[in-house]
Amino acid sequence: MKTPKKEEKQATNIITTDSAPPNFIRNIIEEDLKTNKYEGRIVTRFPPEPNGYLHIGHAKSICVNFGFAAEYKGKCHLRFDDTNPAKEDVEYVESIMEDVRWLGFDWGEHLHYASDYFEQLFEYAVQLIRNGKAYVDSLSADEIREYRGTLTEPGRESPYRSRSVEENLDLFERMKAGEFEDGAHVLRAKIDMASPNMLMRDPTLYRIRKVSHHRTGGKWCIYPMYDFTHCLSDSIERITNSLCTLEFENNRPLYDWVLDELDVYHPRQTEFARLNLTYTVLSKRKLIELVTGGYVNGWNDPRMPTISGLRRRGYTPEAIRNFCERIGVAKRDSTVDMALLEYCLREDLNKRAPRVMAVLRPLRVVIENYPEDQTEMLEAVNNPEDPGMGKRKVPFSRILYIEQEDFMEAPPKKFFRLAPGREVRLRYAYFIRCTDVVKDEKTGELVELRCTYDPETRGGDAPDGRKVKATLHWVSETHALEAEVRLYDHLFDKPNPADEKECPDFKSCLNPKSLETLTSCRVEPSLKGAEPGKRYQFERSGYFCADPDSSDDKLVFNRTVTLRDTWAKIQKKAQNQKKKR
Repeated sequence: MKTPKKEEKQATNIITTDSAPPNFIRNIIEEDLKTNKYEGRIVTRFPPEPNGYLHIGHAKSICVNFGFAAEYKGKCHLRFDDTNPAKEDVEYVESIMEDVRWLGFDWGEHLHYASDYFEQLFEYAVQLIRNGKAYVDSLSADEIREYRGTLTEPGRESPYRSRSVEENLDLFERMKAGEFEDGAHVLRAKIDMASPNMLMRDPTLYRIRKVSHHRTGGKWCIYPMYDFTHCLSDSIERITNSLCTLEFENNRPLYDWVLDELDVYHPRQTEFARLNLTYTVLSKRKLIELVTGGYVNGWNDPRMPTISGLRRRGYTPEAIRNFCERIGVAKRDSTVDMALLEYCLREDLNKRAPRVMAVLRPLRVVIENYPEDQTEMLEAVNNPEDPGMGKRKVPFSRILYIEQEDFMEAPPKKFFRLAPGREVRLRYAYFIRCTDVVKDEKTGELVELRCTYDPETRGGDAPDGRKVKATLHWVSETHALEAEVRLYDHLFDKPNPADEKECPDFKSCLNPKSLETLTSCRVEPSLKGAEPGKRYQFERSGYFCADPDSSDDKLVFNRTVTLRDTWAKIQKKAQNQKKKR
């Protein structure tokens, strides 16, 4: 069982683009290279447990480990810590490999599993027993917890701690042979029951688990614990820099103790701050609870902070890598504002996503002085940030759709879009003026607008110099495609749902408006056959991507992120506060 360090109170980490991100690990690696500590080698590893899907926090660790290996022309191993078969599955193994590759990294020939080393780990455990540094304990799990003591009181030695080497070897072999039931015995390290570090109070090294393993089947019925497995796997693979997040800082003395007692190759463990992100949770236990409880639609739900969820939502690996680079590698835990991740995404999509027109909540517009049987193909720019993406043709006809929110019958003073008697520009097309409003006789609901157009304004300004204050996007009714659009928002409505003071039960802070599904949207015909994962900017609406649910018969798009840049405001506020100091 992994025992994380008690988390410190976290502060929001405000990072401005004009400040260099912290990265103390680079200094450590460069000093090691300078002193030739590992003969010039740099070998890192990413060691996930295959008991769930990876999330954005893991993405930071992936970027750190694979990134440093690439930067210093070293190697990074992908190693699965598969020592708890009761919770592991091949599905998770495959998803993890897919996610690492999608982020842009490759482990080459260095794909490893802790289960590769089960025989060797068993022999190391036997060696500790022979050296008098490990013993078989027959206390129950509850008794072991009771004997361990508290943070203010030392623990007590187990009555089985004084077993002879021969008796311990015999019991351990019989544990391996399957003679005992789960929980009957464990193998513990013999260290110090009075240690101020609770993890050093004779930690468990092996436990009995009569569960089939996804790789070794029923060969083993005892499995090593994480703290015993991890350091020795690092040693066997001759890792140079074992980079872990801060919750394993208290585990480092045990990491060092095992390697020193066995007198084997000793990598250096270094801890860095984990990623915490506002408006989400990154606890694997809580994410599993969201999935199994049906609060989300699986691990790849676009509201989830999992890499597969972010991918389905439309995030790019470049944006995630840039985000991880911007936040840097620090020694102190903090919480990063979700707005920074969204900023990195907008920055990337702004360069690569083609612009298209889509009307999410359609309002019918009839241009009464436009010929009924006429269609024009107007030229539209695919991406003004990249002229190389070229242009496309969009059809224009007598009947169009605009957004419902782009019209108000009695507009307030600062509303500049369409209103009775008012003129606006249609993107790439003409000036139109609203001349009449048609409503349902029974309900009074707005049905359609009647307008006129100025044929002299095609694609430009009016010849007489008159100006308009708004440009609207639109689609042609005859040519538009129907689409379902899923508007995703933050999964939680509180910035820190993991904070028990803010959210006593994190699920009570789920955002009821995290998903709104629109089923009557209209998109321009160029989106026909949009491939799942293809990203677009819907003009004036945000960035969207085609969902895997899309088919030839049904277009489905997920909102990736809005066009609203909240990070710019946060950044400006931070800079102003800095100036005041």
